[in-house]
Amino acid sequence: MTLFFVAALGLFGGFLVLVWHRLAIAPHWGRRWVPWVVALVLVALTAMMFEGFDVWGTQFSPDTMRPVAWTGQAFLASCLYLFLGLVPVWGVSILLWFVLWRRDHGRDARRALNRVASPLVVVVTVALMGYGAWEATRLEVTRYEVTSPDLPEQFDGTTVALVSDIHAGAVRGADFTRGVVDLVNAEQPDLVVIAGDLEDGTAARYGQELAPLADLEAPLGVYAVTGNHEMYRDTANWIDEFRSLGLTVLENESAPVLIDGAAISLAGVHDREGTGRWAPDYDAALAGTDAGGYVLVLAHQPVQAESVQGRGVDLQLSGHTHGGQMWPLNYLVPLQQPVVDGLEEVGDVPVLTSRGVGAWGAAVRVGAPPEVPLVTLRRG
Repeated sequence: MTLFFVAALGLFGGFLVLVWHRLAIAPHWGRRWVPWVVALVLVALTAMMFEGFDVWGTQFSPDTMRPVAWTGQAFLASCLYLFLGLVPVWGVSILLWFVLWRRDHGRDARRALNRVASPLVVVVTVALMGYGAWEATRLEVTRYEVTSPDLPEQFDGTTVALVSDIHAGAVRGADFTRGVVDLVNAEQPDLVVIAGDLEDGTAARYGQELAPLADLEAPLGVYAVTGNHEMYRDTANWIDEFRSLGLTVLENESAPVLIDGAAISLAGVHDREGTGRWAPDYDAALAGTDAGGYVLVLAHQPVQAESVQGRGVDLQLSGHTHGGQMWPLNYLVPLQQPVVDGLEEVGDVPVLTSRGVGAWGAAVRVGAPPEVPLVTLRRG
C-alpha cells in the first residue's frame, strides 16, 4: 500500500510538472515572473488538496477548514480536464516540431498554439468545475417500480428509499446531510436503506457531519451497510457511530421486515473491500432468509450481485459507482462494475444502482447528477 501511494504521488507530481510547463514555459510569455507565479499557484492548490485527506489542518475544526478542503479537492477534480485538454495540445506541439523541422521546428507556430490553446484549456476547465459544482447540488428523487411474484400482498406498494455515497467529511458537512434527510423524509418512504460510503475520514473528527441521519423517518426502519470507504480506516468506530444514530447496521446478516404478519427478508453484507472480520460473507447474510420468499439484498457495490446468483434474491440495492461522477469516467465504470446506474439484471439478480447523493473528493459532478432512488415494490 505504501508503494502504491508513493507511485501515485510520483505520477501526480509528474503531471503537475507537465501542467506547469504547458502553462508557463511552452507559450514563452516573455515574463520571468510567470513561471514562478504558476508554480506557486500549483503548490498552493496542491497543499489545499491534501487538506481534503486530513494530511494537515486537523488542529482546526472541519467547518474552519472546509473552504480550504473544498478548493483543494476541486483542483484535484479539475486535473481530469486539464489532462484531457493539455495532453492533446502537447501532442499537437510535438507533431508540429516534427512536421516543421526545416523551419526551426515550427517554433513560432508552437508558441502561437500554446498561447491560445493552453489558457483556453484552463478557462474550459474552470467553467466545467463551476457547472459541476452546480450539478452536484441538484439532488433529485428518481422513481422505480420493481415487480416480483414472491412479494407478499401486504407489501404491494411499499416504498423503499435508497441513500448511498453521502461522503460526509472534510468537503461535505452536516448541512448537506440535513438536506438529504429532509428530501427523503418529504417522500415518506416505508423503508430507508443506506448502501455505504457515508463518510470520508474518522468518526472522531467527522461523526457530527452525519448527525442529521438520526432524524430519518420510516415506519419499517432505517438500515445500513458498509461501503469501501468505511473499510479504509476506523471501521469499528464508524459502525458504532451509525448505530448511535439509530441506524440498524447489517453486518453479513439479515432481518425480517414485517407488515400485518407477512414478512420479507432484508439481507446486508459488508463491502467487498473488507477483510478479516469485515469481509463480506454472503452465506451468513442469506442464512436466515427463505429462498422461496422475497429477499432484498443491500450491498454497496453492484458487482456483489455476482456472489448471490441462484440464491433467490429478488432485488439488490447498491451505490458506489456515482454514475461515473464526472464525464467521461462513466465509460470506465464498466471495467469494474456490471452496472453504471439504474435498474439492470446481473445474472438472475435485478440490481438497482444509485448514482449516490454526495461525491468523492470534490463536490463536483459532470453528467451524473445526484439522486435518491425511490423504489415501489409490486407483486406481479
